[in-house]
Amino acid sequence: MRYIRIYKVFILQYLKTLMEYRTDFFIGMLSFFILQASNLIFISLVFSRIPHLNGWSYNQVLFIYGLSQIPRGLDHLFTDNLWLLANSYVRSGQFDKYLLRPINPLFHLIAERFQPDAFGEIIIGVSIFTYAYTKLGLAFNLLDWLLLLVVILAGIMIYTSIKLIGGSLALWTKRSQHFLFIVYQLADFSSYPMSIFSQFIKMVLTFVIPFAFVAFIPASFFLGMPAIEHTVITCCLVACILWFIAYQIVWKSGLKAYESTGN
Repeated sequence: MRYIRIYKVFILQYLKTLMEYRTDFFIGMLSFFILQASNLIFISLVFSRIPHLNGWSYNQVLFIYGLSQIPRGLDHLFTDNLWLLANSYVRSGQFDKYLLRPINPLFHLIAERFQPDAFGEIIIGVSIFTYAYTKLGLAFNLLDWLLLLVVILAGIMIYTSIKLIGGSLALWTKRSQHFLFIVYQLADFSSYPMSIFSQFIKMVLTFVIPFAFVAFIPASFFLGMPAIEHTVITCCLVACILWFIAYQIVWKSGLKAYESTGN
């Protein structure tokens, strides 16, 4: 309860600041709409030339794309401060404040920033998913919707874990934004069927940086395509293992190795 109250205070403070800069908020949100629109135009152009993409129809690809954007947007909404950890907080000495206050440093870091720009990403993801769901004639029962919620939460955990690993490297190197940016860009591959990529890319996105478990593998399960047995359990297991590595190993080791700027 104490952490919930603290988080509410951070959000209210951030929203108060946001209302003072409403133009910046709407510009940021619009930029996400434009970015997503360009990706949809690209997909539409591809399918205007071919009826199927390695066995996947236009609406099936949209289903994967929409599903990938929902956890990505939710992660963006709540954990955007990890980018600032990777970029400037360690070099500028601002990270020290998270170690001086009597709350969990990672909670403090994440709770301090709430990124409403992400609503553009979430709205686009939900809209595309709903459109594809309707066009494909799917009819989820209550269990399906619960499983969908579970894989979305697992997807959020995967995105956040990867950002935490990349951001935590700054505790050693002082800045890790470039590394995190390169790794995070691989998430774009997760918006499309893995079967259209080379074997090397599929291996990387499944066993090294497991973005495949965010959308493609769960979508294959919901669409009745060949998928890993016990898909939802597997997605949760991957998310938990990745979070353990990110928090218990990389983050905590980084805190032990951290030296304040100038030391």
